Amino acid sequence: MEVVPKDLNNIRACMMCSLLKNTEQFTLDGCDNCDQWLSLKNNRERVLECTSPNYEGMISLTNPDESWVARWQGIRGLVRGMYAISVMGKMPSHIQRELERQGIKYKSRDLGIK
Repeated sequence: MEVVPKDLNNIRACMMCSLLKNTEQFTLDGCDNCDQWLSLKNNRERVLECTSPNYEGMISLTNPDESWVARWQGIRGLVRGMYAISVMGKMPSHIQRELERQGIKYKSRDLGIK
């Protein structure tokens, strides 16, 4: 399976895995990597909280298990698709707490945040 933005308008990046899709795709299908934890599907408000329109660079990931770029970016083993190199912003704290309760450690994809 691969995920590619349908058009270049309203592209957003998942703050958890950096997958790029447009707002409509995230709302209709959720995040193909993270929806089991983030529950974005059919929840536009949640999509706007857990994704960002501000990102830098794009990676076309075609072989996620063997790609050195995927390993370097920390996206090895995810679905094939387009990924941001860096996603600006931070997941809201109430969602970070939800993730912690599920045993999921959130790591910011924003390379500008230390």
